[in-house]
Amino acid sequence: MAEHGIVADHGEYPLNEFELVTGEAVALDVRPASVILRAAGTIIDWLAYLLLFVGLAFVVSVLIGDSLDDALARTLGVAGLVFSILILPMTVEILTGGRSLGKLAIGARIVRDDGGAIQLRHAFIRALVGVIELYFTFGGLAAMTALLNGRSKRLGDLLAGTYSQHERVPADHAAVRGLPPELEDWAQTVDIVRLPDQLARRIAQFLRQAARLSPDSRVMLAAGLADEASVFVSPLPAAPPESLLLGIAAVRRDREYAALMLERARLERLQPVLDNLPHGFPNR
Repeated sequence: MAEHGIVADHGEYPLNEFELVTGEAVALDVRPASVILRAAGTIIDWLAYLLLFVGLAFVVSVLIGDSLDDALARTLGVAGLVFSILILPMTVEILTGGRSLGKLAIGARIVRDDGGAIQLRHAFIRALVGVIELYFTFGGLAAMTALLNGRSKRLGDLLAGTYSQHERVPADHAAVRGLPPELEDWAQTVDIVRLPDQLARRIAQFLRQAARLSPDSRVMLAAGLADEASVFVSPLPAAPPESLLLGIAAVRRDREYAALMLERARLERLQPVLDNLPHGFPNR
């Protein structure tokens, strides 16, 4: 999860529906799982729990055999069904911190709306409502509800105050592009404030994919992104929009790297003081 500082009272950047603000006034940019991913994970869980129910029924029939009367068979069937589609999903989510077999497969986890881990009541509400919307309606009610909100919440999530957070982020192996030569003098004095996370990601994505875009689309997207980023840059150079975006990305990267190296050097200078005992006491 990416995070950036904001001013809690005045709001340096407007929050979107995917951002959470912690008690320290830090906005966490999270990614909810899409409807397609949630559907795939639900199908895996649905099949796993139903196969477990069939397995339990088979084991009971083998162990008890012909001595099983109709009333006891119905009782055991209902108990096994309740265990398989209600108690077991609730228990699995509690013990695994919001995960299940299907959620592990799609790289998601159930969390509270504030980003915290779910508790017993959250898992119970989700499992209880899930019996209706996932099994009785074969997922139709859950899919319809998920399509109508930005975080792809099903009805159980709306009632429990939870959502499915996508945690599997692909590794970024994009090549590093340097500062354009015509912007070297500008880079020495430019002031670039911290960009909003979404804008910074969109700029990075555009620079990675620019070579694969059509010329018209490339020019149009570069102009739009440069216009959005211009309010965070002073002074603006007399350069094409794409060169400006390359310059912003290169300057931010170099300055953040320099800041990290300076912090490391300061910690290395302090390390002997932190490790030694005060006033020359012997290290016994």
